[in-house]
Amino acid sequence: MKQETLKQLLEDQVAKKAVALATDIDSGEQTLIYRDAASGPDAEHGEILSITRQSILDDRNKVHDVGGRRIFIEVFNPPLRMLIVGAVHIAQPLSRMASVTGYDVTVIDPRASFATDERFPGISLNGEWPDDAMRELDPDRRTAVVTLTHDPKLDDPGLEVALKSDAFYIGSLGSRKTHAGRVERLSAAGFTETEIERIHAPVGLDIGSISPAEIAVSILAQITEVLHRKIEGRAAA
Repeated sequence: MKQETLKQLLEDQVAKKAVALATDIDSGEQTLIYRDAASGPDAEHGEILSITRQSILDDRNKVHDVGGRRIFIEVFNPPLRMLIVGAVHIAQPLSRMASVTGYDVTVIDPRASFATDERFPGISLNGEWPDDAMRELDPDRRTAVVTLTHDPKLDDPGLEVALKSDAFYIGSLGSRKTHAGRVERLSAAGFTETEIERIHAPVGLDIGSISPAEIAVSILAQITEVLHRKIEGRAAA
């Protein structure tokens, strides 16, 4: 790899830009390609751009045959993100587990007594109101959003922003009865049934979880399942 290519790639990683390195296996020629790159005039260039964008979307490296050339696409996506609304007991193990799994985690809670460095060592904390924080953080298709406060004044504003985003996962803590009330409020706020159905509630896989750590396991397991199901679905399309 040329020094200038490596330098640019490292800068892109620091800036958390989605980029892929396309390498002609036979010639060794390498090019950095970005998800929003403009198509070139020739069909072959356009095909390479198309397969590179799909590889970035699928988060998978792959060798492609393009016009008789073997092109290796190596993807360098920014980390997956998890935005957790509510610095509650479940958020403590969930944030740690998610970080170990490779997520860039932010815990959102305007209650300063809950969102402390002592309770969440090494985790990014955001003390803004959930809707303001969520708009600032701008959830994308590599973002999971989980609301845990049980308080509509905090959870609902975060959910309203999340439902308008491309977040690949949205989950909310609470019983079926609690969720029924949530559905009523979101419906009254103008959200459609299809939009509200994006919310996984009660949050997490049904594995009989009881303790905060067990519930955190069930949530992370469900997020993992949804993530890979979406990737497999895109790959098969």
